[in-house]
Amino acid sequence: MDVNCGSYLLKHTKSAVEQKKVSESDIDRALLNLFSIRMRLGHFDGDPRKLLYGAINATSVCSNDHQDLALEAARSGIVLLKNEAALLPFSKTSTKSLTLISPNANSSAIFTGNYEGYPCKTASILQALENLYSFPTKFNQGCEFANCTSVSTDAAVAIVKEADRVVLVMGLDQSLEREKLDRVELGLPGHQEDLITAVAEAAVKPVVLVLLCGGPVDVSFAKRNPKIGSILWASYPGEAGGVAVAQTLCGDNNPGGKLPVTWYPKEFSKVAMTDMRMRPDPSQGYPGRTYRFYTGPTVYEFGYGLSYTNYTYKFISVSRGSLFLNSLSAMKKSGPISVSELGSKGSESIKFSAQVRVTNHGGMAGKHPMLLFARSNNTGSGGTRRQLVEFKTVVLSPGETKEIGFDINPCESFSHADESGAMFIDEGTLCIGVGGDERAINVVI
Repeated sequence: MDVNCGSYLLKHTKSAVEQKKVSESDIDRALLNLFSIRMRLGHFDGDPRKLLYGAINATSVCSNDHQDLALEAARSGIVLLKNEAALLPFSKTSTKSLTLISPNANSSAIFTGNYEGYPCKTASILQALENLYSFPTKFNQGCEFANCTSVSTDAAVAIVKEADRVVLVMGLDQSLEREKLDRVELGLPGHQEDLITAVAEAAVKPVVLVLLCGGPVDVSFAKRNPKIGSILWASYPGEAGGVAVAQTLCGDNNPGGKLPVTWYPKEFSKVAMTDMRMRPDPSQGYPGRTYRFYTGPTVYEFGYGLSYTNYTYKFISVSRGSLFLNSLSAMKKSGPISVSELGSKGSESIKFSAQVRVTNHGGMAGKHPMLLFARSNNTGSGGTRRQLVEFKTVVLSPGETKEIGFDINPCESFSHADESGAMFIDEGTLCIGVGGDERAINVVI
């Protein structure tokens, strides 16, 4: 570690050097790495009494390139969770009016989450819609704050009865989740669920639910409700979040994001927070944790995410159909084989590649992450159910097809740890898959 967040190194490094637990050369290396980067950034150019970070000023921080990057990051991170009957995107020409119901739709402060800097340029979702599109836009808070302890359901219901399109922007904020403030339940706070349901029932057409939150929330009620046609998760998208959400609602951004975590149902909060075992224990009713081991129900799975267009996948080639590992080990044996026994040469010799053809069958261009998973039904020795092997992002025009290559290292992607932390590969059949297409790989020991 070259630098830490806090004062630990400041307090203890001198003592560690005196006790010969840390060498001065380790400190020299850390300082060289740290200050080389700062010099490249220009932190020491100019007079630090006038500009704290040397040549870096507000103009260089807020360059067009940096603002474009902020927008691209926000656009790329939005995840489409539901889109019944292609409710989204809204038509920019035929949409008669749009009503926003949200305690946060007219605020951009929520976008930056924790550890934020000063935004260069920002707009709320309401402001972005009004600035970018010509249809009339109305707004009602619904709840005074994100905790939604005070709710104005009647006013929200009244305004949506006259609206052509309705978007509810709900979720959480830093008063409900942040560092040193953990949630104790997975549902939406306060009266949000009741408000969303009432507005959806009153609206003329199915409504859209946009979620602003860092952690997962159980929105099973919205997933099941046919009056809630679309669900978008925008996380805390940064300074350009308002524009990114507005563009996604109206078709100027085709969402391609994938969930980075499993969304568990409310009941998962009954699992003790202090029990951090990854693997399930059926004898104790323990479902395990993370997409790699969890055996219980999910609201949405890790890696889930829809698009305004349709993609299909097909494996074109896989350079290996079987892996023969016993001949690579110094000791002939049956059962799991140790990765350390294979060694670097053995590990290198069993690497293989796969080619996958992906086609955009829709009418919109899309930036699309392709996730390659390894799946195994043989979890009795502690192996994973699913393992993300690699991902590649591809940009496809309507009707376009590309072939994407993946390089697979079985010692990294097919192995699992035992109780001592040693890595092993099990015998049996695994499947590698992208989307709905899979190929079997036989591991022979």
